[in-house]
Amino acid sequence: MSRDWAALYPTDLRPHRSESTQPIGAIYTGSSMHVPWYIGWPIVIAFVVAILFVLASRAPYYPIKYPSGFWELQSKLGAEDVSLLTSDGVRLQAWLVRAPQASLVTLYLHGNAGNLTHRVLPIREITAAGSSVLMLDYRGYGKSEGSPSEHGLYMDADAAYLYLLNHGYSARQIILQGESLGTAVAVDLASRKECAGVVLEAAFTSGGDVANTVLPIIGPLVFRGFDAKSKIAKIRAPLLFFHGNHDEIIPLKLGRSLFETAPKPKWFVEIPGAGHNDLVETAGSSYQERLHEFYGHLQ
Repeated sequence: MSRDWAALYPTDLRPHRSESTQPIGAIYTGSSMHVPWYIGWPIVIAFVVAILFVLASRAPYYPIKYPSGFWELQSKLGAEDVSLLTSDGVRLQAWLVRAPQASLVTLYLHGNAGNLTHRVLPIREITAAGSSVLMLDYRGYGKSEGSPSEHGLYMDADAAYLYLLNHGYSARQIILQGESLGTAVAVDLASRKECAGVVLEAAFTSGGDVANTVLPIIGPLVFRGFDAKSKIAKIRAPLLFFHGNHDEIIPLKLGRSLFETAPKPKWFVEIPGAGHNDLVETAGSSYQERLHEFYGHLQ
């Protein structure tokens, strides 16, 4: 609702000439002082930019902390607790689920919401396909300490990768699997470290591209970084992509675009009818089958 400032003054005290009113282009401050536009607008712009930077640092993350989640499923999975320490001193928690007689292990880097207890179905499908799983909770998620950030997630993935190397696995036995936001983390790690293969579910080119599909122009100012497209060409391992053709969060075209940039050998599996959060369920038995087939290429 606009406010009639003239109504606050008696009629005989209201200014009648433009030179006695507030300066043209000045910013009204709510008092008798007026700030010239060339001073006021830069302050306003700086304030708005500062708010956008704060939003950008928090926007991608929706962690669920312990005890919320499905922690009672740990025993049913036969998951072992794993404690990790990052290079910057953050204590992380992960689950290790071993697949009988499997030589491969999958480092699973989940999406931006929930925690590792919300990934029970992928764990079961991956182990059934023939790979053990190290399911990591990033900093700020589940029982892990700290607060999430892009650089922090990269350090978390490094800590989990190092754990596997220090516990009997070679780099050529480690599969890096990312889901949604985790695909950018997996691509970053695979671009810097040797691995057996890379699996990407609902992958995207960059955070800015995703944000632009939701809120053009303004979106990329709020959610930036996670630039997978500039890194994926450095990967020297086979890649398997899964993407739902009804994904309402990360459009299929972004997954396709990243796939086109990726080096060979590579495979793209489009899941008919799958959205962003039901890819594994909608894929049904084909998810496990395609994983098993992919593992065969790695051994």
